[in-house]
Amino acid sequence: MMNLLALPAVLLAYIAAFPIARAQYPPPASYDNILTSPVNPKVTVSYKQPANGTCTTAFSTQKQYTGYIELPPYTLAPIQQNYSINTFFWFVEARQTPESAPLTIWLNGGPGSSSMFGMFNEVGPCEVVQKTDGSYGTQMRAFGWDRASNILFIDQPNLVGFSYDVATNLSVDLITGQYDQPLDRPKTDLAASVTLNGTFPSIGPYQTSANTTEIAAVATWHFLQTWLSTFKQYNPATRPNVTTPNSDEPAGVSLFTESYGGKYGPVFASYFEEQNDAIASGTLSSATTLPIRVQSVGIMNGIVDDLIQDYYYPLFAFNNTYGVDIISQTQQLNALNDYNNDCVPAINACRMAAGTDLHGDDDNANRLCRIARTTCSQLTALIGPSQYYPYDIRQKEPTPDPSAAYQEYLNNASVLESIGARVNYTESNQNVFDAFVSTGDTVRGGMIQDLADLLKRGVRVALVYGDADYLCNWMGGQAVAFAIADALSNSTSPASVDASGASQALTYSAGFAKAGYADIVVNDTYVGGAVRQYGNLSFSRIYDAGHFIPYYQPETAFQVFARVLFGKDLSFGQEVDLQTFASNGTANSTYVNKIPDPPKPTCWLRSWNSSCGQDDMEAMSNGQGVVEFGIFYQDADDVVRPSKTVEAGIPGSPMNTPSFSSGTKVDQGTSSSSVALTGFYTATGTPKPKKGAAAKMELSLGCGITGLALVIVGMML
Repeated sequence: MMNLLALPAVLLAYIAAFPIARAQYPPPASYDNILTSPVNPKVTVSYKQPANGTCTTAFSTQKQYTGYIELPPYTLAPIQQNYSINTFFWFVEARQTPESAPLTIWLNGGPGSSSMFGMFNEVGPCEVVQKTDGSYGTQMRAFGWDRASNILFIDQPNLVGFSYDVATNLSVDLITGQYDQPLDRPKTDLAASVTLNGTFPSIGPYQTSANTTEIAAVATWHFLQTWLSTFKQYNPATRPNVTTPNSDEPAGVSLFTESYGGKYGPVFASYFEEQNDAIASGTLSSATTLPIRVQSVGIMNGIVDDLIQDYYYPLFAFNNTYGVDIISQTQQLNALNDYNNDCVPAINACRMAAGTDLHGDDDNANRLCRIARTTCSQLTALIGPSQYYPYDIRQKEPTPDPSAAYQEYLNNASVLESIGARVNYTESNQNVFDAFVSTGDTVRGGMIQDLADLLKRGVRVALVYGDADYLCNWMGGQAVAFAIADALSNSTSPASVDASGASQALTYSAGFAKAGYADIVVNDTYVGGAVRQYGNLSFSRIYDAGHFIPYYQPETAFQVFARVLFGKDLSFGQEVDLQTFASNGTANSTYVNKIPDPPKPTCWLRSWNSSCGQDDMEAMSNGQGVVEFGIFYQDADDVVRPSKTVEAGIPGSPMNTPSFSSGTKVDQGTSSSSVALTGFYTATGTPKPKKGAAAKMELSLGCGITGLALVIVGMML
């Protein structure tokens, strides 16, 4: 990405003149209900149902709830927490039978990136579109994950998205990301930039948010204690007569995460299960705590273990299935040498020092882990000079992906009022990222063993990777899957079936290696990827998808999600016994991709650092261009709006008939006009047409460290 902090002063001065320098403070928040937590009288939950049209769903009967759960200081004791945690959530009912549908929790990564990105650009029930007049509204998303599940989106940890500690009136510089006191009028001096007034979390040093994944897990567990006890009708563990297949245990929640969620998912799920054990043993009171049983963990292009995955940066950069030469072979060999001689020893020193320090309390461990992160980030940075987009190597920077349309929409006063937001929306929070960096959380380990232990408990673990992503590339993800299986070399819980049909007990280590790659059949004409599946462990490579799989391949992502959710064969979507199932196919995934035409450029001011090109900067420096609805155009004649009437919902003005625009993304072989609003696909065979044709890309975001400005040394994913 471009070094926008080095923009010429004349350009910064010109940007300041654009008529967007005054933002909207959120209207005073009001709620339908303000309640004391059923499990902790010190905790408060405030929520409401957004006005119809705020997020258009497939069916008008689908209920939605938005609001905050407020944890006062010291709720997380003995963790040092002398600040308030006000966590924002957005819940959406499933399209069918929400009273018995599964519950899925969605978390974006960062650390510091909002789950509202996942809701509006990836898996939520609605997407933001531009109307004929240029303003924004919402339409239903054909393959939103509400097709199969109730979904809870959580902005965590504290300070992320709509979550905050203390609501503070400030101004934000869209170019540098810096916050300052509110402005009475736009700056006009040479140091000026695009500056918006608004209400945000506090801007002090990072003491008011989690600084390790473990602390974030504890905070989220406390959040869920109140949420699940308040919304009992959606808690699978307390609904009557709902049990898991072949089990007398209550159904559990599913946790799907992305990017840095490769760390969130394993640690959060493991912490939840450890708390369940404490409840069962009587260490925690069953009268004041709820068990949160985890049924499945899905990790989408996640950074799970740097010690494993960092090795694959130079391998992927030189030899990937798109034929993109990011580095030379000499650079690859030098980088592999750096990995072995510098990165590996640094990570091992970090992990040895950290030991059982889960909360960043050991200064020496923090120091060594910061050193390890800095050392190994040189491998991540290999892509920098090439100008290939780290989240999708099929594109070069700048790129319109991700879109910032949803950011414009969520900062509209009517939307803020509709959802009861107390602060303006910010996609990513630098202070949160810095907090995690301060402890070296990004390179601390333990996630492989966490996932292995979850498998021992019967939890389904699905690793899903788009094959065009560099930052969390599928080669590293595949290696993580094998490492998880190898950690279960003594576990023989499932059994495999050999070619003759005979059943034989195998360890996960042997069984996963023996399983083959099978096609992921998405519909009757399209194969969306390849999956290796053994027992409850699966690894899926998704063709023609960058870092944010559901954005690029929505139908494939949904079908994989639904099959994981209901314990099916990920290849065909058929009912199988996971105790005896292994996928059948080739030993390796060898499909070779084609690079599609690049998307049309769009210069989003809220995503200036990734979407605006040199020609945009030159136009601005020459005093040319206009800004409309958050987009910079070099000339007023360049302004493009939908050519026909686009129907979209806005707060208080829903669409008459739920629909989606002709530009709505669906995977190859499916026309948007023919998409049914409910149901899953079950294949009976593999289609003949070519595999993996790239889907059209449109408006839309971060391995591991998502959505913040990408810094070449220590990339934010």
